[in-house]
Amino acid sequence: MEFKVVHFVAILSVAFVASHAAVSCEDYWRSVLPNTPMPKSISELLRSPEWMDDKSTAVDVGEGNVGVETGTTGGPGTNVQVGKGTGVGVSTGAPGDETDVGVGKGGVVVRSDHKGKPVYVGVSPGSNPFIYNYAASAAQLHDDPNVALFFLEKDLHQGANMELHFTRPTTQTPFLPRYVADSIPFSSNKVLEIFEKFSVKQNTLESEAIKNTLKECEAPGIKGEEKYCATSLENMIDFTASKLGKKVSAVSTVVEKESEMQRFSIIGSKKLGEKAVICHKQSYPYAVFYCHETNNVKAYTVSLVGNDGTKAKAAAICHTDTSSWNPKHLAFQVLNVKPGSVPVCHFLPEDHVVWVPY
Repeated sequence: MEFKVVHFVAILSVAFVASHAAVSCEDYWRSVLPNTPMPKSISELLRSPEWMDDKSTAVDVGEGNVGVETGTTGGPGTNVQVGKGTGVGVSTGAPGDETDVGVGKGGVVVRSDHKGKPVYVGVSPGSNPFIYNYAASAAQLHDDPNVALFFLEKDLHQGANMELHFTRPTTQTPFLPRYVADSIPFSSNKVLEIFEKFSVKQNTLESEAIKNTLKECEAPGIKGEEKYCATSLENMIDFTASKLGKKVSAVSTVVEKESEMQRFSIIGSKKLGEKAVICHKQSYPYAVFYCHETNNVKAYTVSLVGNDGTKAKAAAICHTDTSSWNPKHLAFQVLNVKPGSVPVCHFLPEDHVVWVPY
């Protein structure tokens, strides 16, 4: 499954930053969380895509408009024009192999014919194992690599062995600046408009991923859960700060290298606290995180080493009360336990974030 619109995010960022419309995501992070290092899982979603590497960028700010040109001399590049009252017009790439973006009063319109590197989405529709309301399917039990991430709290000790597969993040959709994200509909009632803006055809894996993310974001949380889908980094920061304050650490799983399913041994663990906001990356054309604060949790970092020597420092969450979860949740089927019977834990993939106060 792939979202074919790959270039518009960086282009919009260049255009709006050039026009001094707002502070950058990085500046907002530093202003609100000056003492919180940014984890790799976040910083990687702020980078320019590979197609902009080794290219030149020129920005001309004139009276009433902004012009941006990127690319090699004489070759395919990017042109951005920001005019008075006309919004933003963007075209990138050679003729017949380009992405066009228009930002006007009606929002963002994207038309993409680019044949380059696609953006892959790693979580299939309906299979998010970190949302407690959803039941696992038989296919998920058989094929989902996240199955291996669940374990019991009693097994969280030095010397314990677990069969694990830490996969590299495959959803490379980056953050939009908040003022851009807020201009785009994010509602099941507007799903056809969303499809049109991102050139997504109906009845495809991409369209199902969009619909499923919207469904998950709009569904009510379970008892004791406060949830929020952050469509920008700024919104994620604000939600976290509203729940935990501004003295927080942001922690993600870091794995030395990608490896096959293998036995990992726990060589140490550190408890981070019993209050946390957990944010899970969703399948969407741009970065959206399902964030929630739940009661009765313990957050850990766990140091592991694999049979092949691969080292990992994994973020882990243990839920001490699962009585409100869907009885058919993936964790119960994998661990063969009943809701509310024992604490259930899971490691987090590398593109998810745990926030804890310090």
